[in-house]
Amino acid sequence: MDIDGDVEDVSRRVQVRFVTKLKPPFKAPTTTIALPSTLTRKGLSSVVNSLLQSGNDDWKHEPFDFLIDGELVRMSLEDFLLAKGISAEKTLEIEYIKAVAPRKEEDPSLHDDWVSAVDGSNQFIVTGCYDGLGRIWKGPGLCTHVLEGHNGAITSVNVVKSKDNENDTNMVVATGSKDRTVKLWKFDPEPLSENLKISSFRTLVGHTASVQSLASQPNGNLICSGSWDCRINVWQTESNEADIVSVKKRKKGNKEEESQSEGEAVSTLVGHTQCVSSVVWPEYGTIYSASWDHSIRRWDIETGKDTINMFCGKVVNCIDIGGESSALIAGGCSDPTLRIWDPRKPGTLAPSFQFSSHTSWITACKWHKTSWFHLLSSSYDGKVMLWDLRTAWPLAIIDSHEDKVLCADWWNGDIIKCLYLKIEEMKWRCD
Repeated sequence: MDIDGDVEDVSRRVQVRFVTKLKPPFKAPTTTIALPSTLTRKGLSSVVNSLLQSGNDDWKHEPFDFLIDGELVRMSLEDFLLAKGISAEKTLEIEYIKAVAPRKEEDPSLHDDWVSAVDGSNQFIVTGCYDGLGRIWKGPGLCTHVLEGHNGAITSVNVVKSKDNENDTNMVVATGSKDRTVKLWKFDPEPLSENLKISSFRTLVGHTASVQSLASQPNGNLICSGSWDCRINVWQTESNEADIVSVKKRKKGNKEEESQSEGEAVSTLVGHTQCVSSVVWPEYGTIYSASWDHSIRRWDIETGKDTINMFCGKVVNCIDIGGESSALIAGGCSDPTLRIWDPRKPGTLAPSFQFSSHTSWITACKWHKTSWFHLLSSSYDGKVMLWDLRTAWPLAIIDSHEDKVLCADWWNGDIIKCLYLKIEEMKWRCD
């Protein structure tokens, strides 16, 4: 018997019972069956599909992953049992889950220069480019808005608000730039034309060096920015008399444009001694930051003090908060290792997980918003990798890029947005 290239050895068979938490029609019979120990994930997936198809003539093949004692199987059953010290004499209970892996590359979205930032947290996609322009994309190759106004390369983008207020359909996004400013933009996500140029409604001034990273409070009332000036500034997204420096009309040619306000930071978090490379705002009163000073910090917004100061021993390029109870810190450093810390564990700063399949600096890491186990990473090695905490090997490697990948994000929960050191943008669908 040959199942997808896995050849059965009649002298080595394992008694297996498949179980799942998936709902019908994905539930297979739980009877015990004998399978060749040489089967790998691909062969196991074929077996489960055969079981499901036997009771459903309309069944379409579905790729599955498999867990034994909570760990993903990434080798043959025989090798897995040997590595984990599990007896092959007992009935093996194997849980199957839907596989999560890129299988379709969608059309690229072209830019005029290096693409340096992406946010796919809403129904649209925001990108930042070294040509100084931000762009809003409704889908592959469909640019609806061009954000025009920065005097330097855009280094970071962030979706601030889905709506300006209950009666308004406008979205609000923020962009940070090498011109040392943060700009806020409003736009209608359902425009009547493509490549509509818009101007910012607010410019936030106060950094003395390039803005490197942005994050917004969950309710969108505040945003924070990390900079090469080693500071984290906190800003209000709406104007008030306390922080307005000036309100002015801008003229472009003979046309008078919308009023624009310039604001100052309402507070500044001080403590890092080198570039603040990444900021994340997962909870109302808590900001996380990473720096080239080799540290990751957690800040209390009310007091302005750091409540955690983790020394990592290397330049930290990116962080994200997610995983179990949205409490794990994923970080990429100036080496090929993706690290996961659990700050709830007292007395140790050692990573709980380390993944070492990249070959160069990691530029971005992003947790999946609805999964405790899945996250992605991008690297200067030109690859994007999809990870599951239940195995040390990447679930998938996207290696179609021709140069350094500068950033990556999820979009609509099942698509990886990958942007890299080239004038285009790739998108992969995950299933």
